[in-house]
Amino acid sequence: MSTLLHLDSSVSPASSSRGVAGQFAAAWTESHPGGTVLHRDLAANPPAHINWDAVAASQTPAEAQSADQAAAWSAREELIAELEAADSLVVSVPMYNWSITSTLKAWIDAVIVVGRTVDLTGGPGALTGKPVTVITARGGAYGPGTPQEGNDHQEPYLRHVFGALGATDISFIHVELTMAAVNPAMADLVPLAEQSRETAEKAALARAAA
Repeated sequence: MSTLLHLDSSVSPASSSRGVAGQFAAAWTESHPGGTVLHRDLAANPPAHINWDAVAASQTPAEAQSADQAAAWSAREELIAELEAADSLVVSVPMYNWSITSTLKAWIDAVIVVGRTVDLTGGPGALTGKPVTVITARGGAYGPGTPQEGNDHQEPYLRHVFGALGATDISFIHVELTMAAVNPAMADLVPLAEQSRETAEKAALARAAA
């Protein structure tokens, strides 16, 4: 039985990234009868930001851990176990201040454990052989020739992170110009925004059914 790990990170319940990721998860369920979707909302239940107890626990035998270290490791272990058990991963990521959400960064810091989920010598990692789909939402546009070209710190970073975790099948689906509907200065870009959303939805459904 296949398992999809579905991570949401937007603080907005009505975000474009959540919406398209939800469509992906629904389509994945239809194309994987008997499959399981494990949904973790990082905004509603944010992981703890990394601290020394969490780091020290990963380097300390269980029987020698302090109570604080054991608690910190238990929280990390829950997230790591979900990642390891998944057969595929979909992540929704809004762009906040040109980058990812702090909650997603906290999740990344929790699940990266060198020698377990990441092998720096080139061996398999937690995402080896597993497809990863990243659905982003951006208020503007960041492609070649746009004023914001070069300011996308979502995709390059996440591509590296998921690659370090062993993934080689990584697909990014971008919903751009999401601010056009609410920013009067961007009103003339509304048709392009609608086209971007439509294109993203089609790409997500196709990816989920693959």
